[in-house]
Amino acid sequence: MRRRPARATLVALTALTVLTAAVTTGCGSDDAAPDPLRGDQWALDALKMPDAWSTDRGDDTVIAVVDTGVDLDHPDLKGRLVDGYDFVDNDTEPKDLNGHGTHVAGIAAAHTDNGVGVSGGAPGAKIMPVRVLGADGSGSDENITKGIVWAAQHGADVINLSLGESGLMARLLKGGVLNQAISVADAKGAVVVAAAGNDSTVLQPYALDTPVLVVNAADEDGAPASFTNFGAQNAVSAPGVDILSTLPTYPTKESLKNPSGYGELSGTSMASPYVSAVAALLHRQGLDPAAVRRTIQQTAGNPRNLVKLGLGNVDAAAAVKAAHDAKNP
Repeated sequence: MRRRPARATLVALTALTVLTAAVTTGCGSDDAAPDPLRGDQWALDALKMPDAWSTDRGDDTVIAVVDTGVDLDHPDLKGRLVDGYDFVDNDTEPKDLNGHGTHVAGIAAAHTDNGVGVSGGAPGAKIMPVRVLGADGSGSDENITKGIVWAAQHGADVINLSLGESGLMARLLKGGVLNQAISVADAKGAVVVAAAGNDSTVLQPYALDTPVLVVNAADEDGAPASFTNFGAQNAVSAPGVDILSTLPTYPTKESLKNPSGYGELSGTSMASPYVSAVAALLHRQGLDPAAVRRTIQQTAGNPRNLVKLGLGNVDAAAAVKAAHDAKNP
């Protein structure tokens, strides 16, 4: 359930929490073996991710998850991580004390075909955990700004922002420091992807000239999720309802009643890392940030012209094919 803090803060976006008793199996090796929970990941098929993987898997692309941190020892994430930073405690161990960041990280790039748990959207990518939100899921725009710039300066190719803005904060940040940080990251070659928010309202969360790809949420039928914000310029949509991914293997807000290490969450927070995964595949095709955003936007599908889907649902296979064909005419 989405937290609404008493004061104006940025909060992790989770519209609905459905913790499942998902059981992991397998030995955890890197040998190709089906992930036992892959069949419950409807979103990968909706995005046509398996078709995209036949062209590229995002090998060695770095996706920064600027969030609540990551379970650094999770069996489906360990080995996928590069060095990160904790701006909440000001140290180099960005351990997730909430659960949100771990879930986002698994969506983007969990180990795939290792016989354990779930599959990630960009199977060859790496995760850079940057902790800017505390155990309660809230944080300051100052820390988030620092996290974005730090990630870009330390080699992030894609930066995922599954963050929310509400009330006065949303208006104050237009033209503010967060927009500036995103522009700095873009100038350094990082694609910035951001969640639209979960208030079911029309919202332009960033200044119009900010180089960011905003993501709305869709359900399993490809229709807009009931909670998704919409109206951001050139936004796209991706699956964000009942999304199965990694959760901390120790007690946190999101894993307190579910020690399995896996569970379902809903929100634009879940849609955003899927698009970050597609951005990682396109980065591997040699596209700069503007070309990555443009390719994702131009290949999105919205045949019913549903306003809440923005430019439409992301099609990973079409996006990767377009990039590949442009590179190999």
